[in-house]
Amino acid sequence: MAQRVTLRKRQPYNTTSSRRRIVKTPGGKLPKCGDCGIGLPGVPALPPKTVCRAYGGSRCGDCVKSRILRAFLVEEAKIVKKVIKSQQKAGGRK
Repeated sequence: MAQRVTLRKRQPYNTTSSRRRIVKTPGGKLPKCGDCGIGLPGVPALPPKTVCRAYGGSRCGDCVKSRILRAFLVEEAKIVKKVIKSQQKAGGRK
């Protein structure tokens, strides 16, 4: 069975400003993770509610974990570069 599709506006024409978007159907279609594409666990097929965590309702837990870890490592790399640069400047002055 094909997925139900709805237009975003009342305009009935398929134009670029009125793109089509897939809607969760009564058949139990659940939202999928935007990164890995798996169905989001723990999101019931009920009226929409707010998930109170980072990327809640759009990313799975593993993808959120990897994003947070990646952001932390990027910040650590910036700090290490800064320290090495300051040590080279201090070493060059002596």
